Amino acid sequence: MSVRAFTWRGLAVLVALLLAVGCATQPKQQPEADDSYGVLLMAHGGSKEWNERVLAAVEPLRDRYTIEVAFGMADAASLQEAVSKLEAQGVRQIGVVRLFISGESWYERTRKILGLVPGAPQRVVSAHDAHANHGQHAQHSMAFWQVDTAASFALSEEGLADAKEMDAILLERVSRLSRDPASEDVLILAHGPGDDAENTRWIEKISSRAAAVRTQPFRRVEVHTLREDWPEKREAAERTVRAFVERANEENGRAIVVPFRVGGFGPYAKVLNGLDYVADGLGLLPHPNVTKWIERQIETLEVAHRTERVVAGAAVQAGAR
Repeated sequence: MSVRAFTWRGLAVLVALLLAVGCATQPKQQPEADDSYGVLLMAHGGSKEWNERVLAAVEPLRDRYTIEVAFGMADAASLQEAVSKLEAQGVRQIGVVRLFISGESWYERTRKILGLVPGAPQRVVSAHDAHANHGQHAQHSMAFWQVDTAASFALSEEGLADAKEMDAILLERVSRLSRDPASEDVLILAHGPGDDAENTRWIEKISSRAAAVRTQPFRRVEVHTLREDWPEKREAAERTVRAFVERANEENGRAIVVPFRVGGFGPYAKVLNGLDYVADGLGLLPHPNVTKWIERQIETLEVAHRTERVVAGAAVQAGAR
């Protein structure tokens, strides 16, 4: 098995080599897009409706790109299935777009599974394993092994919390729910990670996305995370978000709750049970700006692959001189 690994951290070195060679040779025309380029979209996965919204977001891009979707939390089984489907369509260079709130989510794990860095074991296949992997894939398991592929990969690093395209979505969601901003408090609520430093980064980034909301005359606009998968931290987080909503009511106003999630309202209705607030239950999907973000990631990764091919060719020429 051979995997040609490409990472953003190596781009600067590669470009420097290209410039050095270019000084001694005639400039060559930029290569056109290669038909062998395809896209693997990673998404957490959820209910049928959740998954359908993700598929609908990529649908407008299918007339220009070969796209496969891998649901799961960096699950080797779903990634292998998507990679194999792309390769069966002639794809040899794969841009991996990670549709997660944080660019940190499962980043290193994904690099290992795709063979970009060592750390994932080789896949062991038996009749029993194949059946088990299929079942685990349906349940969004987290199988961990290195995919079997001859493709090269460029991996996105940006999360939706980094994306300016999300600013307009937040403003639109809040504006539709608002009646009297002067008496309303806006709570933007996200899943959140377990690590405290990483959680701080989540809040800072999502707060940047809420800048447009803060231009409106709301009483308060705050971003909180629920730390959903960490019971010892979730308990305190639940108290904080409930207190935010309660305060809005006590001050003769109301709270607007907007989830900063890929899709849906998550567990927030249960957490806020018994409190008076308004919400539409929508995450970032459905919205065309998510499609725009996916397209921007695809284009960026395609440029990375083109640069890799140009630099590789220049390196071969330099070695032959």
